[in-house]
Amino acid sequence: MNPTLTTSELVDRQQQALQLHWIAGKAGGDRSLEPPSAKYPGMALVGHLNYVHRNRVQVIGQTELEYLRGLDPAQRQQAVQDLFQCASTSLVILCKQEIDDDLVEAADQHRLPFCRSDLPSPVIIDALQAFLTRALAPRETVHGVFIEVMGIGVLITGEAGIGKSELALELLSRGHRMIADDAVELVRSDPEYLVGQSLRHELLEYLEVRGLGIIDVRTMFGETAVRHKKNIHFIIRLERLTEERLSKVDRLQAETGSRTILGLSIPEVVLYVAPGRNLAVLVEAATRSHILRMWGMNPMEEFLEKHHALIKKEQE
Repeated sequence: MNPTLTTSELVDRQQQALQLHWIAGKAGGDRSLEPPSAKYPGMALVGHLNYVHRNRVQVIGQTELEYLRGLDPAQRQQAVQDLFQCASTSLVILCKQEIDDDLVEAADQHRLPFCRSDLPSPVIIDALQAFLTRALAPRETVHGVFIEVMGIGVLITGEAGIGKSELALELLSRGHRMIADDAVELVRSDPEYLVGQSLRHELLEYLEVRGLGIIDVRTMFGETAVRHKKNIHFIIRLERLTEERLSKVDRLQAETGSRTILGLSIPEVVLYVAPGRNLAVLVEAATRSHILRMWGMNPMEEFLEKHHALIKKEQE
């Protein structure tokens, strides 16, 4: 899913940080800010005034304003009209310059939001690029519990009632940290990583456990027991261990695979739920094993090599 953001929402969320002030065109505050690939290929999100490859947010600094002021009256009028009547532009920001009346009139005429900032244009561009990249990144919500175990982001999934929240509670008691419970929002803000976070940040510190109700994780386990977001490194899928599945389980190696989310392949391992199995210990072991695989170590291959070497030695 590609989220959208209106110009009014952008200004409200960045008003204090970027010292944004409305000048004109507030009636167009419902204009949508979208990723460039959504509708206008080749368009940049934010940049200095550009008439060829229009930016979604056009920034006017000293050089751009001097260019407009250097045009003859007819050319200036045409350039201003072209700027403010562009359908692909959602916001114009004037940086550290005096406001010209014709820019204000054109903004109101075409209902294009027009703001001013006291910050230099490069600062505005860098900050808005970073903000919009995060805000407009593709995202998907999955059902599960997201835990940081030994510095690794582990998404625990499974059918409802299988014990994900109880497992999260035990992992918290063992010193690990909770990121999200029940609804986990995964955001692809980087080409190589998915970031997991709570769908409702204000409810981050609460965990629902059947039989106990709502638990305040921050109060019970301390400030360090929760964190707001984390890169997801691998997935643990919980499944009930039935007799049929037990007969098919490979006892020598983990049941591993991968799951594709938002175009990225995430390693996945299956842990079976059965009476007498300590799932928290198994999650820690699975995490340690994943770390070893990241370092290029494969216990299964090492075991087989040593096993074959012993057999060969006994046969000599």
